[in-house]
Amino acid sequence: MSQKVLFITPPFTQLNTPYPATAYLKGFLNTLNIQAHQADLGLDVILELFSRKGLESIFSQPFDEDEVSENAERIYRLRKHYLESIDAVIAFLQDKNPTLAYLIAEEDYLPEAARFEQLEDMEWAFGTLGIRDKARHLATLYLEDLGDYIKEVIDPHFGFSRYAERLGRSATSFDAMQEALSQPAGLIDQLMYQHLDAYIAEYEPTNIGFSVPFPGNLYAAFRCGAYIKKQYPQIALWLGGGYANTELRSLTEPRVFDYIDYVLLDDGEAPIQHLLEYLDGKRALDQLKRTFKCEGGEVKYFNGSTEKDVPQRETGTPDYQDLRLHEYLSVIEIANPMHRLWSDGRWNKLTLAHGCYWGKCTFCDISLDYIQRYEPLTAALLCDRIEEIIAQTGQNGFHFVDEAAPPALMRDLALEILRRNLTIVWWTNIRFEQSFTADLCRLLRASGCIAVSGGLEVASDRLLELIKKGVTVGQVARVTNHFTSAGIMVHAYLMYGFPTQTAQETIDSVEMVRQLFESGVLQSGFWHRFAMTTHSPVGLNPKAFGVVKVGPDMGSFANNDLYHDDPDGADHDVFGEGLRKSLFNYMHGIGFEVPVHQWFDAKLPKTTIPRQFIYREVNQDPDGEIKSRSRVVWIGDQPDFKFKGKACLVTFTHKKEDVVLDLDKELAMLVQELLQQVAVGNALKTVDQLGELASLLDSEIGDELREQGLLIL
Repeated sequence: MSQKVLFITPPFTQLNTPYPATAYLKGFLNTLNIQAHQADLGLDVILELFSRKGLESIFSQPFDEDEVSENAERIYRLRKHYLESIDAVIAFLQDKNPTLAYLIAEEDYLPEAARFEQLEDMEWAFGTLGIRDKARHLATLYLEDLGDYIKEVIDPHFGFSRYAERLGRSATSFDAMQEALSQPAGLIDQLMYQHLDAYIAEYEPTNIGFSVPFPGNLYAAFRCGAYIKKQYPQIALWLGGGYANTELRSLTEPRVFDYIDYVLLDDGEAPIQHLLEYLDGKRALDQLKRTFKCEGGEVKYFNGSTEKDVPQRETGTPDYQDLRLHEYLSVIEIANPMHRLWSDGRWNKLTLAHGCYWGKCTFCDISLDYIQRYEPLTAALLCDRIEEIIAQTGQNGFHFVDEAAPPALMRDLALEILRRNLTIVWWTNIRFEQSFTADLCRLLRASGCIAVSGGLEVASDRLLELIKKGVTVGQVARVTNHFTSAGIMVHAYLMYGFPTQTAQETIDSVEMVRQLFESGVLQSGFWHRFAMTTHSPVGLNPKAFGVVKVGPDMGSFANNDLYHDDPDGADHDVFGEGLRKSLFNYMHGIGFEVPVHQWFDAKLPKTTIPRQFIYREVNQDPDGEIKSRSRVVWIGDQPDFKFKGKACLVTFTHKKEDVVLDLDKELAMLVQELLQQVAVGNALKTVDQLGELASLLDSEIGDELREQGLLIL
């Protein structure tokens, strides 16, 4: 029997771009000549709900006026205006109706409910000329108002990216999920079923694989599974993805398999290949790879395969065909610069390397395969895949979704992009490590890098050492300065509540963050509360970190998030609102003069950090030392040399201006030879391979050349 696969991402992930797992897996099955298709049910349902027809159905549902909020009643009274505007707004958010921005930005076109009460300073966020961005933010609030109405009146589980999330998060028991699934199908369920029917009729799959990256996708996957089992019992159903990989590793709950036939863990390529061989009768059941199956009412784990996982170089190019790429909604939920980048525009997702090259952070799930097994691709293969994806999608924006992108591979990729004259826009996640020199950041910017995000985490050297982050606050300050100076936006992930973290350390962390923003080396940030997980070093050995695990007990269903006591730490509950408020002001460029302890309602200590700490660290940057093994590259166009007697005019032509140097003939000839040897299209040369030309680097003319585009990496 010829197997045919339909990959489905169940509702809901992002509005602006598809989650990439199905594209990765489809690309792999292409290499095996196995027919595969994919669908984003979340997009299908959103577009169905948020249409005139969908809203008519929503507003036709009865409700008890005594049981709904004033906000829901207001939205209902405004239903005529929502019905009149919804199709135009959706088209605008799909970039199909751009001129509507002028009407939306006037703030008298869209009906407004509770979400607009939280409207941020529009002038700060978008300026006087950012009409389209301002309009998209207003249109996003408009959708969120409608989402609130749907959640209150139609479906209590609804959320744009967190559908029924509470049912999947920390759900050691399956009981709550089972109770929800036993309820009659609602409006959203019916919409899912209609699209499932259409996809099954079109593609006639023998297998359907649900990719569940987050807790907010799980309920819908089970709902779909129940429907398919009833209507299409011949189709084999599998479930995998980030949620399964972290939460379902100890699965023993047989009721799960009333909805799904197989649960697959970690990288899906080899488990899927083995499962298809098993379904074709070409492989024994006990030779599957990382696969749960229920037999005789008992959940069994099959992992007898001796074959290794598929190397990253053999997984194929992610294939985005079948997905409705031009139908996604480009939204701006909040004006935080990095969150805006996350939700605004459609990004092709690609991975530079499997796993994390660092793999030591004690709060992270480093015991799991997706982080533990590090396997980088080559820059040439990455660029091949980039070119293929651009040809598929017609779009050149890339989000490299690595846990932490390796600096050496980022360098090689940037050089390959420049050699091939590719025009792409990209961003990724990094560690703020010292490898990111000023010149490397300039190279990354030249290749199209516009932003990086990285973990500053606790902004305390004691705690950073406990976390094993491998950086110091001073180092972070210097690296963020390198990126910012190169024109690359920097976002910091910030953490509070790490085991043994004191009130003093939290206040001092806020002061570090204040100084980073005031110094202009950080543009965006977000505070997260520390969460202890089963597969992290802290979760595996909490006593070593001064905390005590207090629950939950291991259950038969999902096991990941842990509760803990922190007897040596502060009362972390008192910090959340003050951290949010202070950061909001710092991102606006205000509030720097306020003593940091005053952002909090509780009585807290004053900071012990010197007020000029970050300034001094940035200005004591040792970066710039030229080493014999440093690589030298010229990323600009070759300058124009006009020799006249013993003199030479050297003209560097840049996009915005010309720079002209008047050199003597002999020096100009050396410069000409150097720049030709180290041109970006040639093999990289180290300083000691340049011979006498290396003397130019540490000289006055060398400083000028570095200003014009000569990089030492």
